[in-house]
Amino acid sequence: MGVTYKYFGAPDGATAARVPISMRPEELGGDELGMNGMFTKIKPETMAAMVLTGIEGVPLHKVPPLELVVLHPDYAVVKLPMTVVDPLRDIGEEAVGAAAFIWSTVPDRGGPRDAFNVYQLLHEWQDFSHRLHDAGHQAYCLVWP
Repeated sequence: MGVTYKYFGAPDGATAARVPISMRPEELGGDELGMNGMFTKIKPETMAAMVLTGIEGVPLHKVPPLELVVLHPDYAVVKLPMTVVDPLRDIGEEAVGAAAFIWSTVPDRGGPRDAFNVYQLLHEWQDFSHRLHDAGHQAYCLVWP
């Protein structure tokens, strides 16, 4: 049994904290309570490290920790730093490709290793980043077993 991560947007931590209470995880659409969220098996700390290491050039040991919004017996909600979402909006195709290659060569880390898979994932996140920005939302992740 693996863990599924549900990324969604919300205007603030208080709203994000209410999302799991108001909806079952499988009903959760994303960006706050509506649509366009993302289900993935990639851990939020891995996603943060992938973007910050590959795009921002931050050493892996300097990637900031995630902020815990809610810890419940059945789920947790964490907030991703804006430094993870913002850089993706303004980069071009070459930067996405370079970030995917860089991440695929970083030793001692989890997550996908194939550069093409990382490239596709970063493109999904780039789209997600644009949707969050357009809605004025921050990125959160709902974690449940």
